[in-house]
Amino acid sequence: MDVRSGRLAALAVILVALVAFPLPHAATADPDNRTKLRQLTKQAADLNKVYRGTLESLEDTRLAAKKATDRAGNLKAALAAAEVEVSQIAQTTYIQGPFDGTSLFSIPGEPYQVLGQAANMTYLSAERTSKLGRIKEMVANANKAKKEAAAKIDDLERDIKKMQSKRRDIEKLLAKYGIQQPGNANGLTSRMISVREEVMRNFPMFYGVGCLRVGDPGEHGKGRACDFMMSPGGTMATGANLVRGDELAQWLISNGSRLGVMYIIWKQRYYDVRTGGGWDMMSDRGGVTANHWDHVHVSVF
Repeated sequence: MDVRSGRLAALAVILVALVAFPLPHAATADPDNRTKLRQLTKQAADLNKVYRGTLESLEDTRLAAKKATDRAGNLKAALAAAEVEVSQIAQTTYIQGPFDGTSLFSIPGEPYQVLGQAANMTYLSAERTSKLGRIKEMVANANKAKKEAAAKIDDLERDIKKMQSKRRDIEKLLAKYGIQQPGNANGLTSRMISVREEVMRNFPMFYGVGCLRVGDPGEHGKGRACDFMMSPGGTMATGANLVRGDELAQWLISNGSRLGVMYIIWKQRYYDVRTGGGWDMMSDRGGVTANHWDHVHVSVF
C-alpha cells in the first residue's frame, strides 16, 4: 500500500467512528411544573385579596419559582435545538457518502480533491463532536434546573399553606384596623394621608413622595401605599440619604401599630406585620428601584 492509500485508509477509519458516535439524551423530562405554578399563583393571589394586600413573602417565593421554571424551560428548548443541529451534521456526513477503506479509493478525481472532501468530512465530524460535548453539559444543566424549579415550587406551596394556617390571626388584625376606601380627591385612603403627613412632618423629603398609581394592581392602585424617595429615582441611596431611609423605616416600624402600617420595603428587604414582622430578605427583582434601594415603600391597612 502506497503512502496515499495508507493516509486515506486511516482517515476512513476516523470518519466512520465519528459518524457512528451516538447522541447523548437528556433524562426523561419531569412533569411540566408550569401547571402547578399557575395553580399556586392563583392561590397566592386569592390570599392577597383575603389579607387585603400583597403578601411579600409569597410574592418573593412566587417570583423565585417563576424564574427557576422559566430557566428550566429555556434550557429545555436550547437543548432540543442543539440536538437538531447535531442530527443535521450527522445527516450531512452521511449524505456526503459512507467513507471506508474501499470507497475512498473508488472516488474519482485527483488525490487532492479526494482529500479535500475527506477534510470537509473531518470538519463536520469535529463540529459534531464539539456540539456533543456542549449538549452533555446542557443536559446536566437542564436536569439541575428542573430540580431547582421543582424545589422552588415546593417552597411556594409550603409558604401558601403556612399563610393559610394563620388566617384566623390575620383576620383579627384586619378587623382591628377595618376597611378603608379612597375618599379624597387625590385617591388615597384617610389612613395613608395621615401616615404621609406625619412622615413629612418628621423627615425632610428632598426627592419627593409618590403615592397613587392609577391602574396599579397593588397597594399604590388602591390608595394605600406611598414611596418616600431617598435619592433621585434609579440611583442607590448613599451616605446621609441611606441613613435617613434607615431612620424612616425604623420609625414606621416603631409607630406601625398606631399608624396602621401593614408592610414596609426598603433595601431589598420587607417587614410585614401580617407575617409576624421582622426583616426578611427579598430576592433580586432586577434593579435599584425594583429592589427598593432608592425609596422606602409603606403600605397601610
